[in-house]
Amino acid sequence: MPQPALLAHDIVRSLGGRRVLDGVSLTASPGHRIGLIGENGVGKSTLLRLLAGVDEPDSGSVTRPEGLGFLHQEMPFEPGIAVAEVLDEALREAREDLAELDRLGEELARVPEDDPGQELLDAYSRRLEQAQDRESWDADRRAALVLEGLGLGTFDPGRTLGSLSGGQRGRLALAALLVRRPPALLLDEPTNHLDDGAAAFLEEQVRTLPGTVVMASHDRAFLDAVCTDLVDLDPAVEGPVRYGGNYSAYLSEQRAGRARWERRYTEEQEELALLRQSAGVSAHRVAPDRGRTDHEKMGYGHRAGRVQNQISRRVRNATRRLEELERVQVAEPPRPLRFAAGELAARIQDADEPLVSLRGVRVPGRLVLDDLEVPACDRLLVTGGNGAGKSTLLAVLAGRLAAAGEVRRRRGLTASLLTQDTVFERPGRTVRGLYEETLGAARAEKVPLGSLGLLHEADLDRPVGRLSVGQRRRLALALLVARPPQLLLLDEPTNHLSPRLCDELEEALGPGPGAIVVASHDRWLRRRWQGRTLRLEPDRTGREDGEPADPKPCPG
Repeated sequence: MPQPALLAHDIVRSLGGRRVLDGVSLTASPGHRIGLIGENGVGKSTLLRLLAGVDEPDSGSVTRPEGLGFLHQEMPFEPGIAVAEVLDEALREAREDLAELDRLGEELARVPEDDPGQELLDAYSRRLEQAQDRESWDADRRAALVLEGLGLGTFDPGRTLGSLSGGQRGRLALAALLVRRPPALLLDEPTNHLDDGAAAFLEEQVRTLPGTVVMASHDRAFLDAVCTDLVDLDPAVEGPVRYGGNYSAYLSEQRAGRARWERRYTEEQEELALLRQSAGVSAHRVAPDRGRTDHEKMGYGHRAGRVQNQISRRVRNATRRLEELERVQVAEPPRPLRFAAGELAARIQDADEPLVSLRGVRVPGRLVLDDLEVPACDRLLVTGGNGAGKSTLLAVLAGRLAAAGEVRRRRGLTASLLTQDTVFERPGRTVRGLYEETLGAARAEKVPLGSLGLLHEADLDRPVGRLSVGQRRRLALALLVARPPQLLLLDEPTNHLSPRLCDELEEALGPGPGAIVVASHDRWLRRRWQGRTLRLEPDRTGREDGEPADPKPCPG
């Protein structure tokens, strides 16, 4: 049975008085896996909600396959629902297929031999094709494999969703969609909360889906592994640009496209300036009240008409070209955000004394760590599977969580923690107001929010509650780096950020003053990491490569 395409035509959507999507069209055919990328706030999640039918466009239309599946960034669950109920709902369609095939088969068996039973045969054929597309006979086995692949295989089916962490609920929602195998699948940041094994499992599952997949993701390794196309929603000459290929192919094509836009804009502006000058000078020379110069008076009657005609023609040509170019000229390429926070951690006078020392630290059920020192200029990447204790370790280092064992912190140490979940109280406050209130007027004036390259000027007076998840994440990061601590702790810092900002943030995490500890599952970040690495396990700690890594001396 041919899978239907997912179509969007000339979509327009405004939110909070701002036009987020302006005439966006998209054709997503079966077999295509399309990644949506762009800066935070350009409308990736908004477009997915419109494609899913969760939200309606101001104008334009969407045609979607029946039974489409949608994974939200922030999927709400009733806390009293059991894990088994979620899985039963995911398996419902497959079980209905098999039950209906049994019913139709029994009816066909009762049809007299002289009755072709064409309607029943047609119904049976349609349901059989649907069951084959969904792989309904394999649904229960697939459910077990998916749960195991996403790290949920040991969950008690009777456990309620309210007892799960946000990451566990997100993985369960993803598992339910993969078990269903819908004809079209929309994914918003699907690799958040996935460790290496789960991310690799998801990649394979997505690549084998027969229908359409449209996804928004910050995960550059994921985009590189699964995408057949990428749609860049950042401003471009003629609207969103679709690139064939994966993320690596997009990077080179996008840079070339941006260079062409900038070159075309510069050339057009130079031509416009020359045309305006030419039209102005020529028009002055042909003006009827302009007096003749002495050398023009000699023989003027013989050639005046010819000269005036030539000048008039030149004026008309220049004016016509000027009007045409002004009408069709490309817009100036907007200046993209560039992370410009400078030093992320503060300089420390005595670099010999460690900032934090841990010995025999235990947080029951969450963290086991025998020994760790964080020197004054450390760059430490903490890795490990889900449940290994990465977030717990950062909370202990920040002094937010008590732990058994020895925890020694340098007197007067300043530490700041970027948590995974970004929630601001009083969502009606503006971005600018929250920034000034949190830092104080003097500090906010010394380090203007706009200077950090994390948020556009147009967003600074928006209410915090109207920011996208990624924009809230950027604001939280801005509040930390505007007053650099001696110890900066970042929990999954690339979650919800645009790929470009992820690249720039990683560069800023290089050698410098102060200490930075990062917990991350981001495979792209880990490939580029130049500092120490600590891998946590649920019952032990060890280095990523199996060997101890000594901290490097502070620069200078």
